[in-house]
Amino acid sequence: MCAAGRRWGRRQRVLLWGVLLAAWEAAWGQLRYSVPEEMPKGSFVGDVAKDLGLQMPELRESGVRVVTEGRRQYFALHGKTGHLVTAERIDREQLCRLVEQCVLRCELIVEGEMKVYEIEVEITDINDNAPNFKEIELEERISEMTVPGSRFPLPDAHDLDSGQNSLQSYDLSGDEHFSLAVQTGPGGDQRPELVLAKALDREEAAFHELVLRASDGGEPSRTGTARIRVTVLDANDNAPVFSQAEYTVRVPEDVPVGSTLVTVTATDADEGHYGSVKYSMKKATDMSSDIFHLDSETGAITLVQSLDFEEGDYYELELQARDGGGLFDTAKVALTVTDVNDNGPEISVRSALSEISEDAPSGTVVALLHVQDQDSGANGEVRCSLDGGVPFRLESAQGSYYRVVTARELDREQESEYNVTVRAADGGRPSLQSSRVLCVRVLDVND
Repeated sequence: MCAAGRRWGRRQRVLLWGVLLAAWEAAWGQLRYSVPEEMPKGSFVGDVAKDLGLQMPELRESGVRVVTEGRRQYFALHGKTGHLVTAERIDREQLCRLVEQCVLRCELIVEGEMKVYEIEVEITDINDNAPNFKEIELEERISEMTVPGSRFPLPDAHDLDSGQNSLQSYDLSGDEHFSLAVQTGPGGDQRPELVLAKALDREEAAFHELVLRASDGGEPSRTGTARIRVTVLDANDNAPVFSQAEYTVRVPEDVPVGSTLVTVTATDADEGHYGSVKYSMKKATDMSSDIFHLDSETGAITLVQSLDFEEGDYYELELQARDGGGLFDTAKVALTVTDVNDNGPEISVRSALSEISEDAPSGTVVALLHVQDQDSGANGEVRCSLDGGVPFRLESAQGSYYRVVTARELDREQESEYNVTVRAADGGRPSLQSSRVLCVRVLDVND
């Protein structure tokens, strides 16, 4: 009778482990929500419990937590309501300055059920930024011999908002000698130009005061202004000419701050004041003007802020060479950043068992791991392995997830505790590596 009872108990335990194993193979859920930026901490994002069909008592008993990749946790789960809420105020422009659609991803992990639900939260823009010019006091120097209809590029304004809240239009106020034209660049950006509508006469007026205004499409609209002072100059026969229309540069992301990346050169056939060339950066993509410095005298472009391939791998600068008489030429610098293996693999333990019965069947899941590497290409390709000598093996799960499972049945009388070392190595040369140790204690059964 006792022997039969033991056999019945063993079958029950095998059935239980089979149910747990099946839970691992269940479909992984995904939710998507949307929330405006700058909402206070604790603001409602979505009813996770309702959308997943989970009951709060079950959630509390199973053990549930929200995990966001990276060092900062932007979301949390409200323990009483099952709502996903903001864990801090979110600034869209700070997080997603380089992308149009700002999406943050996190994971809801139900530890008791060994399930992971992926959650995407789109951070929508509000009109909390006005267009602004890097310089609000500008000076243009134009010869009195300049033909009406001539155009002069003006600095463009930048608006950190997106969509309709971003920069939409320019207008110019001043006098009858000038008008405004706006060109559309290859990427759809607007480029304002000052147009000479009426011939200048230095003897009649040596200066002209203008105001350039940039407006966004928000409700209400926000604006930014720059004052333009046009100085009328005597005649100048030759304009500067760059040695190249486009400079192409490739640099590794670990190039030291202070390095000279390229030197541009423009020459002017005139002599004296009219032949003296000054260089300036007229247009820079993204944060280029904060990363690079252009020497106005030599044309040398130096690095003033460390590069990071993972944050930006391409920069485009539009340069201008202007002589003392106001004539100019433009050139483009296209700078490509190449990746170096400066990030090691990261192993995160999403869920793990600290104890396991010695009669657990082969293939029982004891840990769920997530592995990632911020680098690209071979530098970001990660290989995972377990140190030998333990009765466990590693299985690939969804995406960058791995599962540590038992390779055979355990015997507590032979080994009562295992330290399982998981190792990850990327494909860089030399390779960067990391490891995590899982401690698993074997529980006794009456065998």
